[in-house]
Amino acid sequence: MQRRAMLAAPALAAGGATLASLPAAAQAPRIVSEEFMVPARDSGIELFVRNKRPETMTSFTPGRTLLMVHGATYPAHTAFDLPLGGLSWMDYIAGRGFDVWCMDIRGYGRSTRPAEMAQPPEANPPLVRGETAVQDIAAVSEFVRQRRSIPRCVHLGYSWGTALMGRFAADNQGAVERLVLYAPVWLRQGASLTDPGGDLGAYRFVTQEAARARRGAGVPEAARGNLVPAGWFEHWAGVTWATDPEGLRRSPPALRAPNGSVADSREYWRAGRPFYDPAKITAPTLLVLGEWDQDTPPYMAQTLFPLLTASPGKRLVLLGEGTHGMWMERNRGALFQAVQVFLEEAAA
Repeated sequence: MQRRAMLAAPALAAGGATLASLPAAAQAPRIVSEEFMVPARDSGIELFVRNKRPETMTSFTPGRTLLMVHGATYPAHTAFDLPLGGLSWMDYIAGRGFDVWCMDIRGYGRSTRPAEMAQPPEANPPLVRGETAVQDIAAVSEFVRQRRSIPRCVHLGYSWGTALMGRFAADNQGAVERLVLYAPVWLRQGASLTDPGGDLGAYRFVTQEAARARRGAGVPEAARGNLVPAGWFEHWAGVTWATDPEGLRRSPPALRAPNGSVADSREYWRAGRPFYDPAKITAPTLLVLGEWDQDTPPYMAQTLFPLLTASPGKRLVLLGEGTHGMWMERNRGALFQAVQVFLEEAAA
């Protein structure tokens, strides 16, 4: 007979003040960080990977080793490891005794950009389709598991990354200990907010102004001014756009984002064709999102949840007063805590 022990995450102020104001060192043991360039499964591509863990951690287990992947537009390390108020999400997870990793898929962040991204976008079809991105995840997941001598680890996907991690989990059941789908993608009732419309080139240009405008989508007027603490968006935008020196030379500066995810949305999610079969996921799965999410609205998670027929202990958590980018908002503590409680469950 199995019994699950629930380990509660530390209390975090609803407005994020406690989480944002305390330095990481005051909350947790010293965190060490390493960076790697992991070869992809095809030649000429390297994938940027960052690891954070407690300095005292010397042994590793599947349940406390976590790999995080990003969404359709921005890299992982400038989101999951952005020290807002002195503390990043990776710092928080590592401070709870986890070995936490994040990766940038090719074409994003510090990973290799395909050669086609040096050409005009209209010269090539959409780059980095889901099939390619899942292979990048497979390469990094294997790297992490081999380095830590473990058969499985926890996988977390955000936005488009939930489709990729869902597919990986469905196809590689023995490699996934637990699955976290934050802002999960499922069948759409309309176009994605990342879809520029018209013919798709290899990649698209995204300005900081466009990114700022999207942040207010779906938020009540009275809450918009208070959604993101002062300076946080600017900090994130500065480090994120700096990952693309070529795009910075444009006027106005722009981040190049591969269009493979948009092509996937048109071929699969908007066309009523799932990219993966949720019934094949056998790991415990958490679906979590904010109530004001317009990129992946709650109806998606609510439709996906009952399809996870083989996932033991599955759950769906809808968090109040949060958008698609809740990890950067004043209520990010609620997101961190909801995910952490799921991560820290253990079979006794």
